[in-house]
Amino acid sequence: MTTRGPGAKRVLLRSGKSPFTALSVEDALHRDVIATNAGNLIFSDASHKILTVPGTEVVSNGIRSRLAQAERINEEYDAFVIPLANAFRPSFEASLKRLTRLIGRLRIPVVVLGVGAQTGVGYNPARLARIEPSVREFVSAVLDRSATIGVRGEFTERYLKDMGFRDVEVIGCPSLFMNGDALRIDHGGELDRDARIAVNGSHSAFKSSALPDIVRATYARYPDLTFIGQNIGEARQLHWRDMSDPNSALGSIPTHPDHPLYRDGRVRVYLDPATWIGELGSYDFSFGSRIHGNIAALLAGVPATVLCGDSRTLELARYFEIPHRKLSAATAELDPAELYEQADFGAFNRNHKERFDRFTGFLDRNGLHNTFTHGDSGAAYEERMAGLTLPPAVRPWTETEVGGVSERINHLQSRLEELTARNDQLEQRLAKAVKAARAARPAAVVRVPARVAETDVYRKARRVVGRQLRRALQPRPAGAPVRPLRERFSEN
Repeated sequence: MTTRGPGAKRVLLRSGKSPFTALSVEDALHRDVIATNAGNLIFSDASHKILTVPGTEVVSNGIRSRLAQAERINEEYDAFVIPLANAFRPSFEASLKRLTRLIGRLRIPVVVLGVGAQTGVGYNPARLARIEPSVREFVSAVLDRSATIGVRGEFTERYLKDMGFRDVEVIGCPSLFMNGDALRIDHGGELDRDARIAVNGSHSAFKSSALPDIVRATYARYPDLTFIGQNIGEARQLHWRDMSDPNSALGSIPTHPDHPLYRDGRVRVYLDPATWIGELGSYDFSFGSRIHGNIAALLAGVPATVLCGDSRTLELARYFEIPHRKLSAATAELDPAELYEQADFGAFNRNHKERFDRFTGFLDRNGLHNTFTHGDSGAAYEERMAGLTLPPAVRPWTETEVGGVSERINHLQSRLEELTARNDQLEQRLAKAVKAARAARPAAVVRVPARVAETDVYRKARRVVGRQLRRALQPRPAGAPVRPLRERFSEN
């Protein structure tokens, strides 16, 4: 058990990793510290910074909800803080149920920061009817352990109040309060051909809208265009040429090897918000359907416009008064210069302090201090972050990138060595177990299939190493179709 000094407080934060944990690209991808979407780290890192005050230690839980850890959490922590995104959606129901079961075992305060419900831009909750019992159980469990629950925007507030819940507060997302009330976007002039532009978008947006045509036309007009992806599958696709994710077959998105932006090396996925925000600071404009992709730009002081394709992006854009349009209304002729010219940040700048005060009031009512009111406004946090060596953005692995091959193979070799060592341990444990079983029951016949352990390690090593190494061994000519990996491997 972790011991604490008198008056010390420990806060457990639901997050993929601590912002102070610097991992290699390969380790970050292997462990999926972004919890499938890099946008999650922006609001969890912001929460970590905001809650870091003198006398309080903030600890990441690694995103997992393990029921067996409930008693340890009760003993070692004073509060469990849960920043969430679009958690009220059918595809997240199983995770929501696991989280609810864990919360039900806790005797400490549980505070939810900015949860959202996801439906279409028309705010019709009908598609959420099936998960309503799970949502009710979760919200009830949270409100039994906190004063109020924080939601992202107007739709989620109405959704919960229509269920009968009253202790609901609209607080937006913690990400835009990363720097307290000091956030202002100034822009003027116009975008010319040399403008540096970032574009973003989800797979669903590329499947159901004019975004593929918009991106290609934008690249033709503005050669300094970069696509920034966010999903773990996209990152693995860039770094390993891993095409196993179901979305990897979508050729219209720039993370596909056949896309012009991929071939020209103009695609990125960031695994640490500090690097992401820092590099966006040199851009002139950001646009696309990813809410946190554009929030990263705003945190860097760069103008951004959100193309809203669902309620989760629309309610946040409305709450924070971020320039936005409905994605369904965007046509292939859309020019980012038009978005830039029409973007008005007057209300965004003018009302940010009021929103920040509302957010810190929510924290106060739920017994949580914040660094801007009760600490050093994040100075110590930023100083510690400045001392870290964080991994670079994940970039496309093209045939011309020779230097990256050795790094990748070295990582694969180390993973193979780890698996071999682990297998040796398992062999020893198995041998001891067999020996003990024979000693306990001498009349029994204990058979162990030959080469069980060898087969086990082979399969594990093949899963970890095989797919990536096969891509490294077989370069693909520019423009050639992406063939199944098994077919490519059989030719070597």
